[in-house]
Amino acid sequence: MTGTAGKRRAAVLGSPIAHSLSPVLHRTAYQELGLKDWSYDRFEVDEQALPGFLADLGPEWAGLSLTMPLKRAVIPLLDAISDTAASVEAVNTVVFTEDGRRVGDNTDIPGMIAALRERGIEEVASAAILGAGATASSALAALARICTGPVVAYVRSEARAAEMRQWGERLDVDVRTADWSDADRALRAPLVVATTPAGTTDALAAAVPERPAALFDVLYDPWPTALAARWSAYGGAVVSGLDLLVHQAVLQVEQMTGRAPAPLDAMRKAGEHALAAR
Repeated sequence: MTGTAGKRRAAVLGSPIAHSLSPVLHRTAYQELGLKDWSYDRFEVDEQALPGFLADLGPEWAGLSLTMPLKRAVIPLLDAISDTAASVEAVNTVVFTEDGRRVGDNTDIPGMIAALRERGIEEVASAAILGAGATASSALAALARICTGPVVAYVRSEARAAEMRQWGERLDVDVRTADWSDADRALRAPLVVATTPAGTTDALAAAVPERPAALFDVLYDPWPTALAARWSAYGGAVVSGLDLLVHQAVLQVEQMTGRAPAPLDAMRKAGEHALAAR
């Protein structure tokens, strides 16, 4: 945790970064917490520019949020990372301690768990994941804590399937893989986690069962996705990417400022307003 005396700075880094909602969420938190001397910005930073950016930061800096492609690239530049971040080899949060150390964490994983818990989903007997990218590995790490049975990952290639099985072994999750052509079968799982880019799951909307269980769609813009809209229309529980974004940002604010609890409801409302204005 960092102190709150004097001017303090934080920011989100990534490439591309122009559409990040993080400044809206964090600035809202600072306002609600009465942190008038805190500022939060966004910077376009790629992997090549990251070492120089970090080297130029002064003592007023409290923390950084990281998005792609920096979540893995930052690890060699840090003094320590949490077990959670190490479990998926991805850091989305850097906190600068009072003694000058750079400490990395991953709030995506506990953010996923918190977003699900908010919808009453605390344990499932099995789950399905659509996709096999970086977000899918974080989803697996979250499922390692709440899923008591197998997780089936629906992927487009054997290489991706092998990657997901390896993540399963590493995270102690019973991961089974299936071809994307059978992805409609995923929709009958107690929990479906969609981690694919916008538009990828649109064709699956027609296959949503009449009584779906729970869907966690990590997208938030545009929202709702075709899959989420059909799911909700049929009465299923839906957790959105904005839910995830807000919950992981809450944890970042608490780590960077040392103030808790962060204002979840106000941050969510600010995010919703910003998305509606786009």
